Amino acid sequence: MIYHIVIGDVAAAPLKDAIVQEPAMEGEVMVLNDVLSVGPIQKEEGQKFSDLRSAFWQQVAPNEKNPIQVTDLERLLETANELSKNEEAKIWLWMAPWPADVAAYHWSLQYLGKYVGRYFVINIAGLPFLDENGKVFYPKSIGEIQPKELIKARKLARAVTPAEIETDGEEWRKLVKENAGVRTHEGGKRLLSKNEDHYDNQLISFCSHQYQKASKVINQTLARYNVPTGDVYLGWRLRRMADSGRLELQGDTTKMLKDFEVKLPGDGTNAQYSLPI
Repeated sequence: MIYHIVIGDVAAAPLKDAIVQEPAMEGEVMVLNDVLSVGPIQKEEGQKFSDLRSAFWQQVAPNEKNPIQVTDLERLLETANELSKNEEAKIWLWMAPWPADVAAYHWSLQYLGKYVGRYFVINIAGLPFLDENGKVFYPKSIGEIQPKELIKARKLARAVTPAEIETDGEEWRKLVKENAGVRTHEGGKRLLSKNEDHYDNQLISFCSHQYQKASKVINQTLARYNVPTGDVYLGWRLRRMADSGRLELQGDTTKMLKDFEVKLPGDGTNAQYSLPI
């Protein structure tokens, strides 16, 4: 039995197709939905990690009717329990060179590291794959890879060594101690702590003194700078910058990104905010 762990529904889709096509990959897919590369990861005394993360995402994307509940840890512990009961069971973590994937790897070692020889990682960083047109490319997400290419990639599965469990586990403890707002991928399995406003200037570079849809500003930022946080987090940063006076908003900021607009303060005749080069 193989428990496939993947980060995000987009990445899970082609993986599920690959598993259907390849009997050697038969197993269950567990999707981790939390983006551990952003937000607090240091819990207070007596606080549950899932409650900490749920509170963060509820702040980022308020939803009074259906409050956000992050359950990744509980589901991971359930999988770990299955490994304890079935010595034939294995974990395959599919990891792309993306902050959320690398953060999930470091985080999961706390709970899966004890299953030496049964916890495998498939790391696609720096490896070439064929796209749907047969052209070579280097994906940054598992979701970009065709199912038939994922079937080939299964041969990359490698058991995490005891040395890695020790050193990479220490990396997570360091990140928790720093408890920064953003964690960026610096190559390999290295993450670097940054302030939560790390991507603010990139957002501002697409703002002007005329109102425009927040969704437009964010989509341009994602396309130009390939920001790895996702649009929901960047929408929260726009609202935070408006709270501090760096931006002005109009519309309903409690709804979708297309429901409110953003601009630089003033009319531009005596601009106090210069755009980053």
